[in-house]
Amino acid sequence: MKCLVLSIVLVLCFASPSFVCAQALKGDHVEVGAFADYFRVGQTNPSLNYAGLGGRLGLNLRPSAQIEAEMAYDFDRSYTNTFTNGITQRFVPSKTHVLHALFGPKFQTGSGRFRFFATGKAGLISFTTNNQNAPAGFKSALGAVGNGNARFALYPGAGVEGFVGPVGLRLEVGDDIYFDNGARNNMRVTFGPTIRF
Repeated sequence: MKCLVLSIVLVLCFASPSFVCAQALKGDHVEVGAFADYFRVGQTNPSLNYAGLGGRLGLNLRPSAQIEAEMAYDFDRSYTNTFTNGITQRFVPSKTHVLHALFGPKFQTGSGRFRFFATGKAGLISFTTNNQNAPAGFKSALGAVGNGNARFALYPGAGVEGFVGPVGLRLEVGDDIYFDNGARNNMRVTFGPTIRF
């Protein structure tokens, strides 16, 4: 598994610069974004909610289709409390950290200021347990991928993005399905800025 992951990363690292240059010569654009990630593990009772940060890179194949790669790291647990005077949300450090790494196509409507899109990605998800802070925990989670801790994941999702010039905001909702003694469906929501050029 470690050799397979390393091989895929190396192929993407060496192929991406030439692909980006070829797309720039065609006049197509690249999208780069960061996002806040909310991941609801629905297989437990009560459901576990995680929050973290991530980033994505999208390369246009044509105006209505992109190829995207994204990675997110969830390092906090999210708790929701309902009171008579409202709902409160709080985030606390978690000993369980979740790493998502996904790659696949994104199909979008038009190229105007607002676009709706659908995506279908494949990749991996990895759960690790440690007491480290977010940066050290992320490094540890990356190392755990090659130790057989990763599970195959599929991600169908949809969303909307709006742009003012090259800067925009993107909201996406999907089902992060990972396979561990059968398929495990889990809601995932991402929201954040994106830049296209």
